[in-house]
Amino acid sequence: MSTTTYIHIFGDSEITIWGLTGRERLHRMLQGKEAIAFADDVEKIPVSADAVFLNANFLFDARVLSALLGLDKKVALYSDDGCPAAVRTDGSYAPQLLRNLNSNQDQNYKFAMLTLPRIGLSDLKIDVQQNLKKKDPPYILPVSEQNKRLLEQELFDGSYKGVTDFVTKWVWPVPAFWATQYCVRQGWQPNHVTYLSIVLAVLAGLAFWAGWFAIGLLMGWFMTFLDTVDGKLARVTVTSSRIGDVLDHGLDIVHPPLWYIAWGAGLIGTQFEIPALWFFMTLMMIGYVGGRFCEGAFQFSLASFDMFIWRKLDSFNRLITARRNPNMLFLTYGWLIGRPDLGLYMVVFWHLISTGILGWRILLAWRIKQAGGTLTSWLQDIDPARDRDILAVRIFTRAPIDLRKPFPLA
Repeated sequence: MSTTTYIHIFGDSEITIWGLTGRERLHRMLQGKEAIAFADDVEKIPVSADAVFLNANFLFDARVLSALLGLDKKVALYSDDGCPAAVRTDGSYAPQLLRNLNSNQDQNYKFAMLTLPRIGLSDLKIDVQQNLKKKDPPYILPVSEQNKRLLEQELFDGSYKGVTDFVTKWVWPVPAFWATQYCVRQGWQPNHVTYLSIVLAVLAGLAFWAGWFAIGLLMGWFMTFLDTVDGKLARVTVTSSRIGDVLDHGLDIVHPPLWYIAWGAGLIGTQFEIPALWFFMTLMMIGYVGGRFCEGAFQFSLASFDMFIWRKLDSFNRLITARRNPNMLFLTYGWLIGRPDLGLYMVVFWHLISTGILGWRILLAWRIKQAGGTLTSWLQDIDPARDRDILAVRIFTRAPIDLRKPFPLA
């Protein structure tokens, strides 16, 4: 049976990062965790219970909080500038620690805790972020008016998957940053953006079916952009919800093949009508479902991680493999040159080629497992700061944030 860990948040910073103060952000980050209770009055913490003090004047990486909660010893976690960002102790020491905080006049709480061992980020066990397919340096960063915009940029950049398609990685970030800022100012929730995405996905499909390819592409690209924004908005404001997650991922899975089928139907009766259309659509579905099957089979039968972070080759393959955005480029190209049928042919063949590559990767992984080998992600063996000379590291990971650098979008 798990015991309760009591959380006490100290620090009085009212500076907001993506609309949240440090105290509000910490509450949102921790409220969904099991065996957690917030303690405003430390005197009520049982003497034998675990207690964690968190400094709301810092911006915390979620992985740091998880690692800190997973420790089984009393420690004081310090930032690089020598300030205590968090303290893990117990209920018997909590009142004394609070008195120490209250009696200290330094706003950074540079107090001495001689009875607690000091640790830094390097002492915490922080692994690859499997859900975001990346390995970024962990952080605890002081919050100030001077570095507010840089911290917002850091949180936004950190909300991106490390391994994704090239449109999401290199085209959408700047406009998505502006759009996310606008949503925060307007008080819009991620689900509001997701609902609009669903409407646009349906309208784009209907436009393709009617043969209105230009309008459909315009709505389709806007939908793919909003598909980036809703996820980033959810992560930077810590407002993810179960229904939003289901809607977002469900939409991502369902709508692409329906768009391609609708595009083919829109060509019927025109000079670009595709002979044996349903044969080609069957090939497309084989490629689409086969690709998804390969990804699932790898992660759930051969390894505990996503196949696109197995080897560097797989990560580079994810940039261009047959997912929605690369295929939208094929359709757009076909429309631009006046050959919408050619765009659809390219989509079908790219699905088959991509799924063939994924099938080859599955076979190779299976042979390694059969020979008694172990599959590990290439991200496990690299350091994002130390290995910046490696091309894959530069492309798929981020260097540690430097608070001294100018804000890039100012």
